[in-house]
Amino acid sequence: MRKIWIEAALNGPWSRARQPAIPDTVEAIVAEGVACVNAGACIVHAHAYDGGGPQTFDWQVYARIIEGIRSQVDAPVYPSIPMGGGLTPQARFAHIEALAERGLLEFAVVDPGSVNFTELKPTPAPAPTYLNSEADIRHGLALALRYGFHPAYAIYEPGFTRAGAALAREIGAQSPIYRFMFSQTFAFGFPPEPFGLDAHIELLNREAPGAPFMIAGLGVDVTGLIAPAVARGGHVRVGLEDAPFGSEGGNVALVEDAVARVRAAGAEPASVAEMRTELSERARGLAPADGAS
Repeated sequence: MRKIWIEAALNGPWSRARQPAIPDTVEAIVAEGVACVNAGACIVHAHAYDGGGPQTFDWQVYARIIEGIRSQVDAPVYPSIPMGGGLTPQARFAHIEALAERGLLEFAVVDPGSVNFTELKPTPAPAPTYLNSEADIRHGLALALRYGFHPAYAIYEPGFTRAGAALAREIGAQSPIYRFMFSQTFAFGFPPEPFGLDAHIELLNREAPGAPFMIAGLGVDVTGLIAPAVARGGHVRVGLEDAPFGSEGGNVALVEDAVARVRAAGAEPASVAEMRTELSERARGLAPADGAS
């Protein structure tokens, strides 16, 4: 039976102002990460907070989160990176390298393009830009190659797939995971509709045949895409980082709902061991292109 990876994206950069239910202390992040894995997730993504203030990129705070979760459940936990602009690649990825040196990373964000977070209902304040220069991307992929972790690509626009595939081939980074980013809040990419998923998959099949992909997004409900993603060989990310702003349900409820929808689509949530095995087989060219098992 097809095994589906479910990733739990616990909080994001939003603070409680936009997403009131996010965990924003080390203890709360650890507790929700553990609970999400016990509910059926096999990957955890977290932004680091240390006491409810702004997010931090201090590697030691991230280490407390990662080690706290991994002390209770054996699952990969991976961090975010700063928005970009004004930092050298070395400074921007310093916490990634510190964590990788200590054997704490199986994945890390290396997003292969830049995007404006323009809202579909624009606000008076200028939209922030998530800036990823080619120098940043190359540096992140070089770290992935050096330390053996998988690049986690957020594909905000279709061209990110083309750039990410080309740079990964050149540098030799192993098995990037392509996260197709949908939104109902922001103007990037596609809305969460099947035509957008089909377009992403068609392009990925041309640029990186057999690469693992996942539906995800920001300010979005992706539940309507779970069944078509499962049918097309994809995986699923849910959580309060991605959910529409002001969501009342928590991360565990979002994971439980995804588990139910995966099963309704005729598949089963993958265990951490099954996810790792599939990634290893893909790296050796043994996994089928559609991930069927």
